[in-house]
Amino acid sequence: MITLQHVYVLAGLVFAAYAGLSLADRENPRRLRNAAFWGLFAVSFLAGDLLGDRGNGFLVLAMVGIAAVGLGRGRGVVTTPEERRALAAKWGERLFLPALAIPAVTLLGALVLKNLTVGGAPLLQTAQATLISLALGVVVAIAVAMLMFRPPPIAPLQEGRRLMDTVGWAAVLPQMLASLGAVFALAGVGEVIGGMASSVIPGDSRFLAVVAYCGGMALFTVIMGNGFAAFPVMTAGVGLPLIVNRFGGDPAIMGAIGMLSGFCGTLMTPMAANFNIVPAALLELKDRNGVIRAQIPTALPLLAGNIALMYLLVFRF
Repeated sequence: MITLQHVYVLAGLVFAAYAGLSLADRENPRRLRNAAFWGLFAVSFLAGDLLGDRGNGFLVLAMVGIAAVGLGRGRGVVTTPEERRALAAKWGERLFLPALAIPAVTLLGALVLKNLTVGGAPLLQTAQATLISLALGVVVAIAVAMLMFRPPPIAPLQEGRRLMDTVGWAAVLPQMLASLGAVFALAGVGEVIGGMASSVIPGDSRFLAVVAYCGGMALFTVIMGNGFAAFPVMTAGVGLPLIVNRFGGDPAIMGAIGMLSGFCGTLMTPMAANFNIVPAALLELKDRNGVIRAQIPTALPLLAGNIALMYLLVFRF
C-alpha cells in the first residue's frame, strides 16, 4: 500500500538533493546557508516523527534563523536560452502536457485508484488518497517531460532547486502557517471567537451565521496568510457550533465552501507572501502590492458568491 509516509520520504529526498546541489554550487556565495536551510527541511520530512515536537520546534527555529540571515540564488540552469526556444518552437502548446498530467493523475487517483486493492489491501492509503495521487501526478509529469524534451537527467532537480532558491523561505510559509493554525485551535482561539460570534448573532439567523463563518474565514486568512491556518480556528469556533450543530447544516458543504472563502482572503493579503509578494518580485513590479491590488476586485465578488452558495446549499441536504 502506498501511504502518505512514502510521499514524505519522496519529498525529503528531493529537498536533500536540493541541499546537496546547493552545497556544490560554488557560484552561489551563500551556498552553505541554502544547503543548511533545504537540508533541515529535508530532515523534517525524513525524520520529523522521530524528532518529536521539541526537536521539530528547534529545527524550525534554526530554519528561521538561516532565512533571517538571508538565502542566495543558485544557478541550476542546465539548458541554454537558445535550446529552450528551440524546444518551445518544436512542441508548441504541447509543452503543457506534463503540467496537465498532474491534475489528470490526481483526479484518477482520487476517483479510481483509491478503490483498487492489491492482494486484498488498498493500493492507496484511503484517507490520504488525494495527496498521494497528487504526488504520483508530479512523478508522472516529470517522466512525461523527460520523455518529451530529453533534458540532462539532473535537469528536474537543478531546475527545481533554482525555482526554490528564487522563491526562498516563502516556499515553506504555507506549511508553517497551517501548523500555526492548528496551534491556535488547540489553544482555544476558536472557542473565544465562537463565543463572540454566538453573543452577537441572533439565535434564529442562519444567514448571519453563514456570513460570520465565510467572512471570518476570509478575514482570518488575511491575518494569517493561509486558509489552512484559518480553517481549524473558524470551523471549531463558528462552523461546527453554529452552522452544523445549531442549524443542522451539512459539514461537507460547509467545509468546502468555507475553504473557498478563505482563499478569497489569500488573494487580498501580503501575509500570503508566496502567492502575492514573490510573484511581484519575480515579475520585477514597481508596486510591491501590485498583485494584491489586481486581485481584490475579483476576491470580493467571489467571497459574496461563496456566502450566497453556502446559504443556499448548506441547509438543503
